[in-house]
Amino acid sequence: MDNVQTPTSVQKLRTVLHAKTKEEPGYRFYLPYDKMHRPDVRDQVYRSCKANQGFAAVDGGPLEDIEAYGEQRWLGELAERPKKKDCRAEAVKRVSMPKPNGRLRPLGIPTITDRVVPTVILLGLELIFEAGLLPERYACRAGRGAR
Repeated sequence: MDNVQTPTSVQKLRTVLHAKTKEEPGYRFYLPYDKMHRPDVRDQVYRSCKANQGFAAVDGGPLEDIEAYGEQRWLGELAERPKKKDCRAEAVKRVSMPKPNGRLRPLGIPTITDRVVPTVILLGLELIFEAGLLPERYACRAGRGAR
């Protein structure tokens, strides 16, 4: 999400989640999707996905449809889906990208909904889990490498 400026409120949320996990390692976050109910988090993720301007998915790339429907209305309804247990991944569009050696690389393109929902949850979960890892554990941690 580097292409869109992160609002101060989202930065503060991430700092608080990380600090809480560091200070109280035994604390449990029981509702990871509750962050979807924060309009600032949803807006941030949606703006980031929108700015990415990726390929259209199987749903035809509904960014224009979402704008016509109303972005805030769409995001509000999206936030209610976990409560209704109505979150199901859509089909992924399969395309092949050419590689420099002439071969093709298969690529799956998710719908905008399937990009926004996991990213919203990731905003909260990555810092919770990151704080619990030992410093020598690199895995797929942002800003860290084996060297």
